[in-house]
Amino acid sequence: MGQGLSCGESQEHELFIAVQKGEMETLEAMADEDPSLLALKSVNKRLSALHVAAANGRFQVLSMLLDRIGNPDILDRHKQTPLMLAAMHGKISCAERLIQAGANILTFDTLHGRTCLHYAAYNGYSDCLQLILSAARSAPVAHSWGFTRFVNIRDGSGSTPLHLAARQGQADCVRILLSSGALVSATACGVGYSHPGSTPLHLAARNGSLDCVRELLAWGADRLLRDSSGRIPYMVATKYKNEACAALLNPSAPEPLTWPSRLKFINELNSEAKALLEKALIMANKEREKAILKETSNTLLPPSNFSCMDDDIEMKWEIFHVKQACDVELCCICFERVSTIEVQKCGHEMCAHCILALCCYNKPNLGINCSKVPVCPFCRIPITQLAVAKSKTNSEVELESIPMKPKSTRKSLNLDEGSSFKSLSPLTSLGRLGRGLGRVAAECNEGFDKQEVLV
Repeated sequence: MGQGLSCGESQEHELFIAVQKGEMETLEAMADEDPSLLALKSVNKRLSALHVAAANGRFQVLSMLLDRIGNPDILDRHKQTPLMLAAMHGKISCAERLIQAGANILTFDTLHGRTCLHYAAYNGYSDCLQLILSAARSAPVAHSWGFTRFVNIRDGSGSTPLHLAARQGQADCVRILLSSGALVSATACGVGYSHPGSTPLHLAARNGSLDCVRELLAWGADRLLRDSSGRIPYMVATKYKNEACAALLNPSAPEPLTWPSRLKFINELNSEAKALLEKALIMANKEREKAILKETSNTLLPPSNFSCMDDDIEMKWEIFHVKQACDVELCCICFERVSTIEVQKCGHEMCAHCILALCCYNKPNLGINCSKVPVCPFCRIPITQLAVAKSKTNSEVELESIPMKPKSTRKSLNLDEGSSFKSLSPLTSLGRLGRGLGRVAAECNEGFDKQEVLV
């Protein structure tokens, strides 16, 4: 990264040795005797004492220097700031202190044209990455630059932080950046870049990072995009003999389920409900991966229909209420005993697998408008809010032991003629529901034209 910190060399002033070792008493005595010493820089790399403290994680020293110097954005020979070095070396406490002191997160160095966000992503320090992104949500970045623009900021080679994280196989950083609005299929476009036109998926395939490939595919990365050499990610993975990545990226392999990030209510879920949905998505795609990697014809992508006839729905409801008498945590669709999620307004409870299947789509480039509001399969009310279902009391269970049918017409229940919910497990129901998304979206559009998501 251009900064080898070796301040213990004999030619360096003893100030930098004391900073590197964290000798507070020595430093305070030196500063009291001659305050100008704190402004010294190392001979070779023009590092300040603040740079050395940040890179070595000397929090107390760094705080003392900030109190006496006051400027958190001192530049070294490559115009790198102490915050860049803290992010580069994963010194979270020092990075937090510098940001509190007003360090500029938008400074670019002259070595690679990178910011502190690039360095945190490249080196895989997810805590520093989160800290910088949190700081970017407040003024002046959010107001002048815009948060999304900052998340997708490019370095001197035209790479975004997501490119760098994928290239280095930093799956945690990839996940954080994607959930913060990073463009999943952005292309590297800078002059002199060794892999021009590459998307993060190309770079993850080249590196052989299976975890990064999983994350990118789950967020809708296009497997068919080509770099400037005309290669799709599958060809890159094959070239570098990353067989597992190549199997998942093969255009003939089934598409993974994709996180429905474009749905407003998904992004505003509480943490507990979102965790259940994310776990369901991971489980579904892992089952798909097992099938692909075993080179079998068994996949999670099921028969083409999602829905059932009216009689099936009514019968299922009777069974549902009878089973609830002894077990309240049952999904309305697959009847598995799992933690359920409740659809607000109508109160129907489904497991995370089935809820996610209503919101996910299998191919992000099929022309399906994924911003349309999904609907409850029982009452056709738009799903605009979700919450983890609360456990019911014994009295509530007794009341629900009496079979009841939902108040809905045959027309409203008829989602798709000629199929049923027979024998759906949590994972198979996810696949069955996911495959029929196009039909559900189409019927939703007819019944709820121009319906906005209201949270």
